Amino acid sequence: MNPTAPNHPVHGHVTFLGAGPGDPGLLTLRAVEALAAADVLIADPQVLDVVRAHARAHVDMPAQTVTDESSKTVGTPEVPVLRDTANLVMTAARGGKRVVRAVLGDPGLDGNAGDEMLACATEGITFEVVPGVATAVGVPAYAGVPLRDGKGADVRFVDARTASATCWSEVGASEVTAVVSTTLDSVVAAAGELVSAGRRPDTPLTVTVAGTTTRQRTWTATLGTIAQVLKAAKVLPSPDGGQPVIAVVGERSAAAQRDQLSWFESKPLFGWNVLVPRTKEQAASLSDQLRSYGAVPSEVPTIAVEPPRTPQQMERAVKGLVTGRYEWIAFTSVNAVKAVREKFEEYGLDARAFAGIKVAAVGEQTAKSLVEFGVKPDLVPSGEQSAAGLLEDWPPYDPVFDPIDRVFLPRADIATETLVAGLIELGWEVDDVTAYRTVRASPPPAETREAIKGGGFDAVLFTSSSTVRNLVGIAGKPHNVTVIACIGPATAKTAEEHGLRVDVLSPEPSVHKLAEALADFGAARRDAALEAGDPVTRPSERRPGSRRRARS
Repeated sequence: MNPTAPNHPVHGHVTFLGAGPGDPGLLTLRAVEALAAADVLIADPQVLDVVRAHARAHVDMPAQTVTDESSKTVGTPEVPVLRDTANLVMTAARGGKRVVRAVLGDPGLDGNAGDEMLACATEGITFEVVPGVATAVGVPAYAGVPLRDGKGADVRFVDARTASATCWSEVGASEVTAVVSTTLDSVVAAAGELVSAGRRPDTPLTVTVAGTTTRQRTWTATLGTIAQVLKAAKVLPSPDGGQPVIAVVGERSAAAQRDQLSWFESKPLFGWNVLVPRTKEQAASLSDQLRSYGAVPSEVPTIAVEPPRTPQQMERAVKGLVTGRYEWIAFTSVNAVKAVREKFEEYGLDARAFAGIKVAAVGEQTAKSLVEFGVKPDLVPSGEQSAAGLLEDWPPYDPVFDPIDRVFLPRADIATETLVAGLIELGWEVDDVTAYRTVRASPPPAETREAIKGGGFDAVLFTSSSTVRNLVGIAGKPHNVTVIACIGPATAKTAEEHGLRVDVLSPEPSVHKLAEALADFGAARRDAALEAGDPVTRPSERRPGSRRRARS
């Protein structure tokens, strides 16, 4: 029988995918592959941003969330809930689509994906399951609370929303480590259930909210003191009391050793909102470095790129490149690659025009943009990704091996002379060509401007004097609580001239050394608070009224 006949419709395929507890880095390789191939993406609201980043640009995402008006009270945020998700999955699959159904945590342990799998099986729709890091496993790991101590202790997972009296009695009467999924406003009641069932009030307990994200917070207490601990932390009562939490209960849960095992929340810039005055493309590696320190980077461009006022110089250089005028071409930015590529396209040229010419890139991001153009660079700095780092690896001109002694250097109109001077010192002739102009960018959204002026950012990284002038010009002066970090003395001087006090100065003119210096500052600040017995807070959590003044 013909399987495509009307009585036998062609069904699609459904992938039930675990997206983990919240950290985008916990997605598995198989999950990323499935997302890249999806026609339709249906995700829990909590992980939509996590999975959307790996889906195709035009993936279909049916509107699957609504606001739960029935549970909304005055002053509380809107609560997104899933709307008839199973029907959305089935409708897309019946249409022959490849559907990815992404759930928070793991499909087998978190949520109700099992019901949706059963619906697929009933209709004969093929499906697969891509396991994810379960919330009840991942969150304790990020909180520094191992669930087993190596002595074979049992672990019991309890969902407080559905746990029966028998379940509480069994867990309370034993010494198992209990991992309780509950909410912030119900965790005290869950602790009470365990005490009533026989657990000692002095049993160690940890409670973690927003686990595996940079909003994570963990409290250590006992079953008998958790109410007082949360009250002292001003957590309860709270409008967000319904936030999900993971509580770990048990003598062997290592709660007592959490001070030594808390690797995530003890990162030097944990939870810091750091303003990076660059485009996403320019800031990619820097933002990744900041994330490794626990920070939340926000890229705000302070410059925009425009063509040079007189394009003739660029046109002559590109023609010279094709006719063999140059031995090398050096790219010091992604924008320079873009400018040359656009000029190539204007003349009907492509990457083949680079044949026989050595190509240098100042760093990995610039090299990546060249590879996307079809050009593999011959030279990328092995050390610092800067003009100085490029010069460290650049070979001197040798008339025996180098038939041509000239370098084409397409750059911005405000570029420094470091690279030109260094190449000349190595014996090269340099055509320093203005490939693009940098102008002040448009102001960021009002919300970002208010965060800058109102103290919503914990730190800002200034990578040049122009970023100081332009940021202040388009968004206003950073609030006095914001930590000001500058890449060098000239940038620091400009910041002080604008009424800012510089807290961090990079030991070298490198954006990565600047980020490292900020991390050292954050670590010292954290250590000082702990030594004084004070709570560890972010700079933005303290907002004096007056603006910060520059040093006299």
